[in-house]
Amino acid sequence: MGIRRRSGGFVLSINPILCDGFGHCGELAPDLVHMDEWGYPIITTVPVPLSNLAALESARYAVRGCPRQALRIDRVADPS
Repeated sequence: MGIRRRSGGFVLSINPILCDGFGHCGELAPDLVHMDEWGYPIITTVPVPLSNLAALESARYAVRGCPRQALRIDRVADPS
């Protein structure tokens, strides 16, 4: 057994066709999702390092909490 390092990053992606603007993602991942004036999410495309465990956990909560299953977490090789 060795130490496994978290390398790379992730981005939270949305399928705009499935999204109905319930706003749960904005409540569950406020550091990653901002809401527009109609309640639809605006998600940054800047990769977040996998070492940021708080952001990763809130992204997972948002994906699980989406009633339309419009969110997913995409892993990227290098966050820079």
